[in-house]
Amino acid sequence: MISGCFPQFHLAGCNLSFVPNFKYLGHIINKTRLQDDDVCRELKRLFTRTNILIRRLSHCSFNVKLRLFRSFCICFYDIAWRHVKDTAIRKLKSAYIKCLKMFFNFHKYSSVTEMFLQLGIPTFCTIYHNAQYRFYKCIKKSVITSLYA
Repeated sequence: MISGCFPQFHLAGCNLSFVPNFKYLGHIINKTRLQDDDVCRELKRLFTRTNILIRRLSHCSFNVKLRLFRSFCICFYDIAWRHVKDTAIRKLKSAYIKCLKMFFNFHKYSSVTEMFLQLGIPTFCTIYHNAQYRFYKCIKKSVITSLYA
């Protein structure tokens, strides 16, 4: 059980205050251990990167656009979240689809499956699953290495 009040910490004569969340190595950490704030940060970054590409490079050829989207919009930073609500992941998934439709000029109601087949781009679920697999594979490798070291 975690206590609601903690003793005051001091550093170099100054009182340190408690904050509800903070950013550490690019990740937002909060007291609830949920990483929904981090997912929201990635969602904003995805829209920002896509809007920059649309604004500056929408006149490029299809192959160039495909390369740009793969390079700038699929590069999610460490998305192997463990403590995250399903609603946050669904929002990011739908944002990913919306960004694809906006950048490649697909109609709002066009088929998502057909779009992914035409573009040859992985779905968000594939990207998310692969990131989790690589993360757990790396953890497993480090645990085995430390056991036999």
